[in-house]
Amino acid sequence: MIETILVATDGSDDASAAEQTAMGLASRLGARLSAVAVLDDRLLRAPAGDGLALPPFPEAEATAYYRARAEAVARRFGERARGEGIEASCEVLQGSPDDRIVDKVQGADLLLIGRKGSRSGDRGTLIGSTVDSILRKTTKPAILVPGGAPLTGPLVLGFDGSPGSRIAAKLAVTLANGLNEAVHVFVDSKDKGRAVARFDEVRQLVGGLSVPVRETSSTLGRPDVKIVDTAKEVRASLIVMGAYGRNRITDYFLGSNAASVSRTSPVSVLLAR
Repeated sequence: MIETILVATDGSDDASAAEQTAMGLASRLGARLSAVAVLDDRLLRAPAGDGLALPPFPEAEATAYYRARAEAVARRFGERARGEGIEASCEVLQGSPDDRIVDKVQGADLLLIGRKGSRSGDRGTLIGSTVDSILRKTTKPAILVPGGAPLTGPLVLGFDGSPGSRIAAKLAVTLANGLNEAVHVFVDSKDKGRAVARFDEVRQLVGGLSVPVRETSSTLGRPDVKIVDTAKEVRASLIVMGAYGRNRITDYFLGSNAASVSRTSPVSVLLAR
């Protein structure tokens, strides 16, 4: 059951998309929604300037500005939620954004966050550094939302037989039944014998679905690319997959199929743990 949803917001375009997605999920699932905006301590400290004869850093002014901005983000969230008929508020915290969000989501069942935050200054990277750090540290399922992500449509479940993908299958059942959306199951089938076994396993895992289930496989290309292609073809609203696949070598998020899908998908991606 998904009873409580937390969305992290910072006023960026992707955070706004995450807010919209979270409100839609909360409304359709009957879940409680809350939000958090974090006043980043790094913005309030003077940058290194030894030997540069700089004037004093305006710490008080910077603190006042960024606190006012965070509070404005929180007010806008509350107004949007009320406009959707949802009772929800946004708490303003101060500290390291990744650590404060990870701590806050311990009291929720699901986290939503924009793929790029307001401090993603390097436009060559498609996942902000704070977002990446949150995904490395949290033990909760998280939905990564890109700007312009669709709000409705079927789910695509990427299944590889890993423990994470088994958790993803259970979450897909919960979400699909609650949202009344069909599920497309994707299995990489380069090894036909293994693919048959995975389809057999996933059929048992999604046996509780009350919505249509369709199976998709691919014998060519990279699994991460094919999962995204499948989501585009079926006009999905969400890809559901394990945060780590069968070839989990380290505890790091970057470098996995999940990371590649999250970077390139035009639809939201739920990373299950």
